[in-house]
Amino acid sequence: MAVLEVEDIHAHYGLFHALKGVSLEVASGDVLAIVGANGAGKSTLLRAICGALPVTGGKVAMNGSSIQNQPAYELNALGIALVPEGRRIFPSLSVEDNLVLGGYRGRKGHWTLQRVYELFPELVKRRHNAGLDLSGGEQQMVAIGRALMSNPELILMDEISLGLAPIVVEQIYRAMGDITAQGATVLLVEQDLSRAFTVAQHVCFLLEGRVSLRGVPSALGDQEMMTAYFGASV
Repeated sequence: MAVLEVEDIHAHYGLFHALKGVSLEVASGDVLAIVGANGAGKSTLLRAICGALPVTGGKVAMNGSSIQNQPAYELNALGIALVPEGRRIFPSLSVEDNLVLGGYRGRKGHWTLQRVYELFPELVKRRHNAGLDLSGGEQQMVAIGRALMSNPELILMDEISLGLAPIVVEQIYRAMGDITAQGATVLLVEQDLSRAFTVAQHVCFLLEGRVSLRGVPSALGDQEMMTAYFGASV
């Protein structure tokens, strides 16, 4: 059974039809990359899955049970965590307080404060620093660590490489192997195809709120990916 099933979902921002019948599924322990240009609907899809944007049609299910339009705190208790675009850590709180807050539900599992520090050792010496004092890369590590502290079954990651130096991006993506090795399933939104393809077993292209292509990265041709990413005019 797929951990996450999205079937023909629709979502709107006012009168704007942002998602137009998107369907996908993610198997347990897999990384599914959602790729596409700006405005394709990638972040909108994550918002609809995690309850931040109402689903106006279709179905969202986790482990076979409907979760659509449930509030975020209920989804977190079910084992869903979001690493939002822009990190959104609490700037006045310390690194450690940000991480501890991620585990407020008390779900049991592999991830503890010590194990997050082992995953991102750079945070150890910064654990008493406020979020405002951190670099962008350090903030991203905190955002990922905060999500892990809830011991999620499913992690939604939104543009985790955006605006970061390549060496930091490399380090964050190396951590993905440790995350999935502990049983987590990942839905990853990413604009950088080459980066997404290093960790994803499957990829789903979005174009103007619709799925334009899906498959195993190694089986997709360059031209069909270009068309799926940018549109038929390419």
